[in-house]
Amino acid sequence: MTTTPTPSLEGAATVDLTIGKMTCASCAVRIERKLNKLDGVTATVNFATEKASVRTATAITPADLIAEVERAGYRAALIEPAQPADDTDAQHVRYLWRRLVVALLLAAPLGDLSITLALVPSLRFPGWPWVLLAMTIPVVGWAAWPFHRAALVNLRHRSASMDTLVSMGIVAATCWSIYTIFFNSQASGAGAWGLIFSPGGSVYLEVAAVVTTFLLAGRLFEAKAKRRAGSALRALAMIGAKDVAVLRADDQEYRISVADLRVGDRFVVRPGETIATDGEVISGHCAIDMSSMTGESMPGEASPGDPVLGGTVALSGRLVVRATRVGRDTQLAQLVALVERAQTGKADVQRLADRVSAVFVPIVIALAVVTLAGWLFLEGSPARAVSAALAVLIIACPCALGLATPTALLVASGRGAQLGIFIKGHQALESAKVIDTVVLDKTGTVTAGRMTVVDTAGDRAALLRLAGAVEDASEHAVATAISAVARRELGVLPPVTGFTSQAGLGARGQVDGRSVVVGSARLMAADGIDVPTDLHEQRLAWERAGRTTVLVAVDGLVTGMLALADTVKPSAAAAIRELTAMGLRTVLLTGDNAATAHAVAAEVGIDEVIAEVLPDGKADVIARLRAEGRSVAMVGDGVNDAPALAGANLGMAVVTGTDVALGAADLILVRDDLRVVPCAVRLARGTLRTIRGNLVWAFGYNAAALPLAAFGLLNPLIAGGAMVLSSLFVVSNSLRLRRFD
Repeated sequence: MTTTPTPSLEGAATVDLTIGKMTCASCAVRIERKLNKLDGVTATVNFATEKASVRTATAITPADLIAEVERAGYRAALIEPAQPADDTDAQHVRYLWRRLVVALLLAAPLGDLSITLALVPSLRFPGWPWVLLAMTIPVVGWAAWPFHRAALVNLRHRSASMDTLVSMGIVAATCWSIYTIFFNSQASGAGAWGLIFSPGGSVYLEVAAVVTTFLLAGRLFEAKAKRRAGSALRALAMIGAKDVAVLRADDQEYRISVADLRVGDRFVVRPGETIATDGEVISGHCAIDMSSMTGESMPGEASPGDPVLGGTVALSGRLVVRATRVGRDTQLAQLVALVERAQTGKADVQRLADRVSAVFVPIVIALAVVTLAGWLFLEGSPARAVSAALAVLIIACPCALGLATPTALLVASGRGAQLGIFIKGHQALESAKVIDTVVLDKTGTVTAGRMTVVDTAGDRAALLRLAGAVEDASEHAVATAISAVARRELGVLPPVTGFTSQAGLGARGQVDGRSVVVGSARLMAADGIDVPTDLHEQRLAWERAGRTTVLVAVDGLVTGMLALADTVKPSAAAAIRELTAMGLRTVLLTGDNAATAHAVAAEVGIDEVIAEVLPDGKADVIARLRAEGRSVAMVGDGVNDAPALAGANLGMAVVTGTDVALGAADLILVRDDLRVVPCAVRLARGTLRTIRGNLVWAFGYNAAALPLAAFGLLNPLIAGGAMVLSSLFVVSNSLRLRRFD
């Protein structure tokens, strides 16, 4: 048999692993602890993406790392460099959903039937305990299996989590009910008084079923949130081209996979195609939509010798490009790495229940054992002893603890959707409480992201009629904006003949028998057309204000000029005023030129401007602000904003943005209205207060009820009822968020 040698990680090397079977953030912590115990290994495990990034300076192989993860009770596999992002989280969501449906269908009628038979003994029929048992077993066995499996893994590795206590509570309630059915049936026939106070005389299968159903619902919500947290990486992987037309030595085109592209290969890009990889233009002229990488609405022009980026889109013209970077070296791949690194760097929020479970669970188990032994020693009654011990386990079962976070998030998400806000997880809530700086992207966030004519110099109607007719035949974004305004104001435009365009400069044509030139000052100079002094000075003033200027010449004379700009959203100024009133400092962060950025900032009242920043530079700016001690919220919409959104304390993406930005953010602003930003901060802070109140109640309830159960003052049925009441309090407290305004 031929074996493939395992690659060594000798020297400073990094290896990425995909991790399976994690059920909570404490699993990621456990795996990190295991890997970091290896000599020379530094590991970071991301629960949201189910990946581990391991750096080592010793001769440790990937097989060694995988074996260590598997010894901890989890799955691991090496991620290949070209491996596409998968969506295994979707399978886990379906896995939990099927179990929740079964639990709901059986637990609801089981609860009604149990309560009815307990309170009205005359309605009991022969074999009624068996009917309850038949309805319970699928819930506590199959539906609750995720909890049981996690508890078994914890037991094997001599650790404990919330799953351990959940599993024990479910199993204890079920086993005691089976004991009652088989060995204490005479007590089962007692009246309601006996059901409540007789030691060991009750059947409370519904307790086990309801606990399972409630906690499965909470686990499903968290699984959905985790899946959304990893969606940024999947969306980034979908941006790039899948195949490319390569030119070989015979100058013939061959369609190959992008994964087979090599540095130095020549490839063809046609209008509408995505550029396959980073490269240098060999021949051709083309307008390129850079918005996917820079977030800016203004297309760039590519000519021979110019660099182009993979993931951008050719709008017009045919290019031949030489590949200069491929695979992991491209800027798009580096954006993927930036997002993943930023998400990993934000330590996953450890649920308070998980953080204390390592202490709480052993204490509860020990208390149950001590209670059992104490009652056996004092009274010698196994039924009384088992009843008290079971009450301890049931009263400690952290149903309210498990509901504290997901119920508040569910209600807040519903109310947020009504207000135009989508909360993706607990991380956003904790971050919103402490932010002091709000950084806003310009294009598509503060501005509309679309060029439009904002001013004219000369006869507006005549300028729009002639310029609109010529530009109507062009594909350039500026031309499209001019023709759109002309059609909107004037209706039908005259036909143009003899149309020609010059990339990056403008266009020419014949309109109504007159020669019309529309374009930049460079085009006018190239054609020997003089620009009047007053228009020249006006052009300079407009450009200092960040506007794009287009001159219009008719029969060799400049007759006027158009100013175009990306207009500010109507809601921007009001949103900035609200943020300032809340004591938050605002920063405008953009890849656009400084003049345009300062003009926009002055118009809406933003405090600070950071302009002409490249995509990876935005993430660096966020990191610098955080290093200065600021707690930063980032608001953006483009692919280039994704690393900054992921690297900020709180990321907010407007819904008109790309899927990548939406995936990297913590809050999604569903309504394209910037006034949602301060509203989102208030809602997030209010939700966090509710969650903390829920957790305080849940822990306080356990602390007060456990001694009562241990001293035999609580029958297991009362303990189960108290547990449900505690959960109802948590739910009702969360429902108050529906009134948030």
